[in-house]
Amino acid sequence: MLDTDTVRLIRRIRIWLAFFIAGLILSGVTAFPLEHETAALNRIFGVPPMPPPRVEPALHVWLRRVHEGIVNTNRDYPFMAYGTDWLAFGHLVIAVTFIGPFVNPVRNKWVLVFGVIACAGVLPLALIAGPIRGIPLYWRLIDCSFGIVGVVPLLICLRYVRRLERT
Repeated sequence: MLDTDTVRLIRRIRIWLAFFIAGLILSGVTAFPLEHETAALNRIFGVPPMPPPRVEPALHVWLRRVHEGIVNTNRDYPFMAYGTDWLAFGHLVIAVTFIGPFVNPVRNKWVLVFGVIACAGVLPLALIAGPIRGIPLYWRLIDCSFGIVGVVPLLICLRYVRRLERT
């Protein structure tokens, strides 16, 4: 029989992991319908289909360009979307790996460490590959935020796992 402190720690770990897993699943599922999502984003931000004669916000220019790129690529080279299908699948598979620490956090602590390393890797990828690919700085910072936000629940879980290991 587990004591109440142990039960409470396991419950907290599971809540944080459920949040993290949900984020991975959401990131994965939303990588499939990119054309529809970028069209919706343009509508939400009021981006006109054609550039106006006056100067417009840089965000509008970027969102229109991304949407046009996806539309044109899907029209002319639909097989390219297969790459984002695999990206989506990768997110879903990574989410599955976190079921291990959800079930047994102490035995599967290594998965949490793997997740922390992966989250840390988001920053150099965004900051190095982003400028090479012509991604604006503000968008690279948004990408970096995924690594920063993602690492928080994992570090909290690791702290709770260390407490579990001591009990």
